[in-house]
Amino acid sequence: MAFEALGDRLGRIFKKIRGQSTLTEKNMDDMLVEVKKALLEADVNYDVVNGFIDEVRTEAVGQKVLDKVSPGDMVVKIVHDKMEALLGSGDNDICFRLDGKPTVIMMVGLQGTGKTTSAAKLANLFQAKNHKKVLLAALDIYRPAAIDQLTNLGLKCDPVVPTYSDRTGTLPPQIALAAYKKALAEGFDIVILDTAGRLEIDEKLMQELKDVQATVNVDETLLTVDALIGQNATNVALTFSKEIKITGLIMTKLDGDSRGGAALSIKKLTGIPIKYAGTGEKMADLENFYPDRMADRILGMGDIVSLVEEAQAKLDEKQAEKTSRRMMQGQFDLTDMLSMMKQMNKLGPVGKIIRMMPGAPTLTDEQAEQADQVLKRTEVIISSMTRDERKRPEIIKANRKIRIANGAGATPKEVNQVLQSYDMMKDKMKMMKNNPYLMKKMLGR
Repeated sequence: MAFEALGDRLGRIFKKIRGQSTLTEKNMDDMLVEVKKALLEADVNYDVVNGFIDEVRTEAVGQKVLDKVSPGDMVVKIVHDKMEALLGSGDNDICFRLDGKPTVIMMVGLQGTGKTTSAAKLANLFQAKNHKKVLLAALDIYRPAAIDQLTNLGLKCDPVVPTYSDRTGTLPPQIALAAYKKALAEGFDIVILDTAGRLEIDEKLMQELKDVQATVNVDETLLTVDALIGQNATNVALTFSKEIKITGLIMTKLDGDSRGGAALSIKKLTGIPIKYAGTGEKMADLENFYPDRMADRILGMGDIVSLVEEAQAKLDEKQAEKTSRRMMQGQFDLTDMLSMMKQMNKLGPVGKIIRMMPGAPTLTDEQAEQADQVLKRTEVIISSMTRDERKRPEIIKANRKIRIANGAGATPKEVNQVLQSYDMMKDKMKMMKNNPYLMKKMLGR
């Protein structure tokens, strides 16, 4: 995951400065040298790093900071605020039209940056979060199967997003105009134009994009850039923005092994805000880019706001409330445990959830994968049990364990581990039941 190495490195640096009884120019300069190294190793632009360090030093060396009881915490706060500004602080969301006409969004970018996939993910996000009716428009008439790809991606959205296309040789500007007219006539709120990409930026590509913007009133032009190409993403954004107006960026593959430097450099160097971030391969793996929340994640403060928003959007509230009430009433059984695990799966991989929790330990990719495997294996084992066994786990003896293990493709030892986990969880539920404060919190009172 992008920023993991940077976050770990900064965490160690700040832990050291927090351990100082007083903050002096010497120990602060030592810290800033380490911060600078960490940012450069994360592939942040050299000039951006120097400017960032200078701003932090200027603000931190004041008498107000040196007189604080906890100067280390104050420096962390300053670094956080400057990092948020670097990422593009403020509201970076799309501005939808309010005059009843469809909002037109044009997607641009080089081939291989995930432009077409991001177009469909964006449509899916607008439906789920903003409750908008979206039409996709396939303007890539050059790449083989590009129209089919966009159409198939639209079918994977929930609900399905229709795709307008024209295979008769009509040029992209006219296809865009026809899609807009269809959207206007049929009450669509948004039209997303998926334009053709190129292996490299050329005059023909730029002219076509200009022609589309001249033919249809484009409200937002979003450029997809690949986080894995590092500082080259900035060069791509600068080149595009010199030719056409770019209103925002979609940074894809932030879930990959990128060091994150592009995200920390690109707003400062181009002036274009990152509006969305691609965090996985599923249709739901595109999220609004919030600079303040990203700064929190980088500095190990978690992102509890995003976690709560995901929970509200993805979890079955009635089922969750039913399970929590049973837990508090001492009726917690293996069916409830299975329900909890299915709810957790909706939020995504365990590693992702843990990263969003403040103060949580950092998991390696291997540890996160192991945690996911344990969760899935537990779900399969409980699913192999009969209804009576889930309700009364105490009846599960040796013969039953063998049968359950065979049905789940597991071992009796793994069945034992699941039962032990259940017993531990049940004991914790009893402790909560005896704590009126915790019980009220669980029941939302």
